[in-house]
Amino acid sequence: MNIADTYTGHVEPGGDAARRTLPGLTITKLSVGPMDNNAYLLVCRAQNEALLIDAANDPDRISDLIGHGPDRPALRTVVTTHQHGDHWQALGAVAGANGANTAAHPLDAGPLPIPPDFLVENGDTLKVGEATLEVIHLRGHTPGSIALLYRDPSGPPHLFTGDSLFPGGVGKTASPEDFASLLDDVEARIFDVLPDETWFYPGHGDDSTLGAERPKLKEWRERGW
Repeated sequence: MNIADTYTGHVEPGGDAARRTLPGLTITKLSVGPMDNNAYLLVCRAQNEALLIDAANDPDRISDLIGHGPDRPALRTVVTTHQHGDHWQALGAVAGANGANTAAHPLDAGPLPIPPDFLVENGDTLKVGEATLEVIHLRGHTPGSIALLYRDPSGPPHLFTGDSLFPGGVGKTASPEDFASLLDDVEARIFDVLPDETWFYPGHGDDSTLGAERPKLKEWRERGW
């Protein structure tokens, strides 16, 4: 698989992966499946251990992303951001092939094809080698949707939002109450506590920053989606 080292936040469906290299961690983004799902491979540079966010589809392509040589990272954990089927089609195959543990929020664990090894709640942490990811529970797109936050010691934070936050709005909800819950959580648990420089990585499509989206929060609430 070709991996571009010029990272813009855009990847093409079925196309090359794109890698961002931070001092302690690499973040590689790949579009998989018919719904342009993003899978994110995080690798600790010090220990060459990896964590995958959303084994959404195309297990062979995800396997190629991890690599096949002796220097490939050891995939320790696969995190599923929420219960919707387009985010876990390759979960069993990828976790099984790599002997990786799986993790999800308990409220979204039931529909997953394999029971999670770890159930994570708001405020919990997951390790990627020497790096730490913080779990943020965002209620509304699904009951157990989570985001993962990496606080880079040398730069702005990096936030993986699943289908709860996109450029241009929060994720799809089924009722006004679910929409209010999701936007309330996104405001209180993300925008109110993280800086504008925070780069976020959604479950589909291109990335953005909190600073680019912050001025639109009032508009999102007024329009109701």
